[in-house]
Amino acid sequence: MLVLLTVTFATVFTAELIADKLFYTIGMLATRYRYSPVLCGIGLAFMAKMAAAVLLGGWIAQLPANLIAVLSAATFITTGLVLWCKVPEREPLEREQSARWFRVAAISFAAVFFSEWGDIGQVTAATLTARFGMPMVVWIGATGAMMTKALVALTVGRSLRRRVPERILRYCGVCLLLSLGVFSLFRI
Repeated sequence: MLVLLTVTFATVFTAELIADKLFYTIGMLATRYRYSPVLCGIGLAFMAKMAAAVLLGGWIAQLPANLIAVLSAATFITTGLVLWCKVPEREPLEREQSARWFRVAAISFAAVFFSEWGDIGQVTAATLTARFGMPMVVWIGATGAMMTKALVALTVGRSLRRRVPERILRYCGVCLLLSLGVFSLFRI
């Protein structure tokens, strides 16, 4: 059981960390919002996505690529437009303290949950569940891998937040999200 847990963690973490656009989305959320609600929101999203992976097994791998691409594109483009339209506030520290915890957690949840269904991490978890028949162990390992990836992305994002002016981060974040949305549409 410990071997499967370790294999699941290592496999999902490696697959998700290498050139995954969600890493950039999480980093961007960290440049904009407080750490704890972002971590909670994405944590719940990862738990739900990996639960779906282990419960639905191979079915997720069979989802139409067009559906996945459209959902990912809509999520990235909507998040980018919200970031673009939001009026920047003058006091970043005041904004950080006044941001509603649940609103930030919900934004973070949606940015993760509604994008990248059927991605390599979910497919890996579904495959490992189908192969070894131990869904709880696979779920724990896969969710742990996703949370580790999130912590790395949040750390990078917070580091950028301290070193780069907010207007530049905002512009880069909007460009990145819109680009990811367009890139997702090319998968159709």
